[in-house]
Amino acid sequence: MFTGIVEMRGRLLARRGHQLLIRTEKPLTDPVYGESIAVNGCCLTLEECRGTELKFHVLAETLARTNLGHLPDGASVNLERALKVTDRLGGHLVSGHIDAVGKVLSKRLANDVELTVSFPEELAKYIVWKGSIALDGVSLTVAKLEKNALTVCLIPVTLAETALEEREPGCLINLETDMAGKYIVRQLELAEENKGSAITMDTLSEAGFL
Repeated sequence: MFTGIVEMRGRLLARRGHQLLIRTEKPLTDPVYGESIAVNGCCLTLEECRGTELKFHVLAETLARTNLGHLPDGASVNLERALKVTDRLGGHLVSGHIDAVGKVLSKRLANDVELTVSFPEELAKYIVWKGSIALDGVSLTVAKLEKNALTVCLIPVTLAETALEEREPGCLINLETDMAGKYIVRQLELAEENKGSAITMDTLSEAGFL
């Protein structure tokens, strides 16, 4: 579990088959073999750490469904280590399970830097105006919402400390919608599917409650 508050940036050194090699800006404090680290919002397992070089094994499914399979060598990535129970929850709960890949449509300076990103139609029901969204693992608020695109505003700290500074129109970007919203939508869908069904003593018994 993560919060969407990026701890540091890294650079993609190489992608060798299913291995991802990343160089960090500074060494990790007390790295642990097998720990979870979000790379561009995607939860990966640390296989090796040598100084500022990290190695991960990435599944074919992950490479196909996230931007980790498309980034060029040298690309900047966001890194966040897993949440501790005692940590401050500065962003929102982020699982590290990417829902889809969007594309940066525009990046412009208005009163703030506005980043507009496309998303697939099936994610529309999980995205709400003023709700939370993780873009490449960064916890952000939806400032504008259209049918298949959303806009977030980036403060100077976000631009300075995350890889979003380098995301320009045409770049692919990982999307994770708010976890709580997905569960709520699913329960509402199930309630609609079961509308009119009656719970009786017999159904409770068959389900093992009696």
